[in-house]
Amino acid sequence: MDFGPEIIEHMSNPKNYGRIDDADSIGIGENPQNGEKVIVYLKIKDEKITDIAFEAIACMTTVVAGSIITQEARDITLEKSDELVAVTLGMLDNVPPEEAACSEMVALAIKAATDGYRMSSQSGKKDTLIYKIESSCSPEQEYKEGNGQ
Repeated sequence: MDFGPEIIEHMSNPKNYGRIDDADSIGIGENPQNGEKVIVYLKIKDEKITDIAFEAIACMTTVVAGSIITQEARDITLEKSDELVAVTLGMLDNVPPEEAACSEMVALAIKAATDGYRMSSQSGKKDTLIYKIESSCSPEQEYKEGNGQ
């Protein structure tokens, strides 16, 4: 990760970190390999994200990704949020899986929250969706034990 001034700012003072107690929707992105989680809280009015917050039980890279991506998701429509998630996930296609996992977890938590909001609008009951990442945050082992390398 490039530790430029913007990244250092997000590390030192993560934007949107915390909880929204009266959230309209909550979504969770989870890494099933190590149990890390990102929880995204949304306030939505007229199909627009009016407030967003996240909590992470994860590494600092995930917190930085959460800070950056939730800043992008603030004050956009649900439709634009879908585009943001798609673009974010698309950008990760060319990134090593261990580097992509953190951002994928945040993007999927946002998607879980928006999908959950849409479902609850139809059913009348709030559901918290959990989407699991496909990437691994553990680099592939470069050697096998006992091969003398």
